[in-house]
Amino acid sequence: MFSALLLFLFLFQPLQQNVFMEKWNHTSNDFILLGLLPPNQTGIFLLCLIILIFFLALVGNSAMIHLIHMDPRLHTPMYFLLSQLSLMDLMHISTTVPKMAHDFLSGQKGISFLGCGVQSFFFLTMACSEGLLLTSMAYDRYVAICHPLHYPIRMSKTMCVKTIVGSWTLGSINSLAHTVYALHIPYCRSRAIDHFFCDVPAMLLLACTDTWVYEYMVFVSTSLYLLFPFIGITASYGRVLSAVYHMRSKEGRIKAFTTISTHLTVVVFYYAPFVYTYLRPRNLRSPAEDKILAVFYTILTPMLNPIIYSLRNKEVLGAMTRVFGIFFFLKE
Repeated sequence: MFSALLLFLFLFQPLQQNVFMEKWNHTSNDFILLGLLPPNQTGIFLLCLIILIFFLALVGNSAMIHLIHMDPRLHTPMYFLLSQLSLMDLMHISTTVPKMAHDFLSGQKGISFLGCGVQSFFFLTMACSEGLLLTSMAYDRYVAICHPLHYPIRMSKTMCVKTIVGSWTLGSINSLAHTVYALHIPYCRSRAIDHFFCDVPAMLLLACTDTWVYEYMVFVSTSLYLLFPFIGITASYGRVLSAVYHMRSKEGRIKAFTTISTHLTVVVFYYAPFVYTYLRPRNLRSPAEDKILAVFYTILTPMLNPIIYSLRNKEVLGAMTRVFGIFFFLKE
């Protein structure tokens, strides 16, 4: 319904915007990404660090997907969801970092109109889908700990598949609506986007028409796909912590607290910067701050997820030993 409303707004924009669109079409078809890094030795050092993080994210998430696919002991709803999270993280970081690195090394910061739309679409799809998937993972832990007898029914294979397909589908539809609308806004000012990727709020600053309606839709979309899921995750883990506190088994409490802490770490690193960035009014935002916050959910989180879920999970470490032949010495 919300995505349909965005498309409705796009189709029925005022006719006067067509004049601006025609003027824009005769000027340029490209945008310019101003980037994240300064053009000096500090920028080179930071780029090397980002490339290292990118490499670790690729290796870590690819290893998690392969591990969960190969080891039968990890063929459970929790790890099935985790494999999808790793896939989303792979696509998420691949959407922004390669282009940013190419622009810095080549000195060519231009991006085509179509390329900007494609980048924006994949970024928004991964952002929305991952937010919904993290909510499903929180629900999985809630049912497993608070209602263990109902777990085989509530988190059956069929339900797990529906959850994943729903996350991808809703994320894609919402992203398509935002991307289509953003690309049909008349741009008649500077074509320089003060960001390191085609972020829709940064693009809106270049529009030569009033975008308050669309900015309101961005606020609503962020609430639906990020804020409300974050509240749901917090409520789920609140119930889980209460149940864990009343457990008689000390080993069970430790295992549950370990699982919860890993999930909460991922949630905080992902949701907090995202929600803070997109729910602030335009007059309280600054391009420099937005770019720094974007580093958390576009670069750091995709790298941290496989590390957090593997180094703090004995089942994953055991699977690494069986699949990759790596021996880990676990300290109790």
